[in-house]
Amino acid sequence: MPPSRFPAIVLILSLATTVGCASSGARPVSSAVAPFDDAIERRAIVAAMTAAADWQLANPSRHPRYDWTQAPFWIGLTSFAPLSGDPQRYLSAVRRNGEENRWRPGPRPLLADDHAITQSYFVLQRGEPDRAMIEPALQTFDAVIRFPSEESLEFSWEKTSRQWVWCDALFMSPPALAMATRATGDHRYLDFMNRMWWRTSDYLYDKEEHLYYRDSRFFDQRAPNGRKIFWSRGNGWVLGGLARVLQEMPPDYAERGRYLTQFREMAGRIAQLQQGDGYWRTSLLDPDTHPRPETSGTAFYIFALAWGVNERHLDRATYEPIIRRGWAALVRAVQSNGMLGYVQRIGDQPGETAASGTEIYGVGAFLLAGTEVHRLAQP
Repeated sequence: MPPSRFPAIVLILSLATTVGCASSGARPVSSAVAPFDDAIERRAIVAAMTAAADWQLANPSRHPRYDWTQAPFWIGLTSFAPLSGDPQRYLSAVRRNGEENRWRPGPRPLLADDHAITQSYFVLQRGEPDRAMIEPALQTFDAVIRFPSEESLEFSWEKTSRQWVWCDALFMSPPALAMATRATGDHRYLDFMNRMWWRTSDYLYDKEEHLYYRDSRFFDQRAPNGRKIFWSRGNGWVLGGLARVLQEMPPDYAERGRYLTQFREMAGRIAQLQQGDGYWRTSLLDPDTHPRPETSGTAFYIFALAWGVNERHLDRATYEPIIRRGWAALVRAVQSNGMLGYVQRIGDQPGETAASGTEIYGVGAFLLAGTEVHRLAQP
């Protein structure tokens, strides 16, 4: 998600869609005033998820309905619906969004961001086998996989419309391409995704830290404490994208082991960087520069870690305490009206957060996290 392609426009959109995102006056999240139960118990989990989903539906995002910002919410809503007390209500909302978009991806066919919304279409189509829901996505992907990719991955805003030169792209497009193969049996989509994933990974993945640079501009930058700069939500996009690709990838796919290896490497490193209150800060190796909690990165991590435990890719005894602390932190950030706070607004690097700051992609990540924590919980 390239936020500064049109800096002035993005700033206006960000301010318009973020509720009270001024940094002054924010307090640490206090469990003493949390309106929702943070127990790893299924009724409590569904109650917190319902409140967040309902608040977001009642306060629709002003971003375009096909936008990457919207995509995690509609993806998360498809996961939450079966757990809710009224699945058809939530699935109908997802369907209305698809219909409003005429089941099309975003308007820029080569931009990974504009593929993300189709993930919700593919999920709906599994329950309602109507090819029309996924046909525009397949037509777009048929063109995408024929596009040459010899270009350097050194970052420029122009290149974001043609290449995966920023790490966020690994959540946006790869799961959708894997879903296209699952829907059609055509491995061209998955094979293209596989080539592109490792091309981007070989360039942006720091093999010593087991973390992703957001893009090449950060290779030589350093945080105020002298450490490398690794953005929390950027790495959340990747770890969440890894989990979602693995969900969709056939178990016998030849390259699957490489994804599992990277998933476990990243999961182990991310686990080490959780702060004592359960959150991850926006700068993973420099938590003191921006010390307030941040929920969108935290939610993507809890989703991925809980999924890994549920699928027995990660050791439960090692990761469950981390997941419990992270889920409790997320629930503390849900206000009494259901609004999820402490979501870092649109950006491409570590930055400030506020208790009153929210965005639709953070709610989507929260719903994905809750779905996997619900699986983890005892009935």
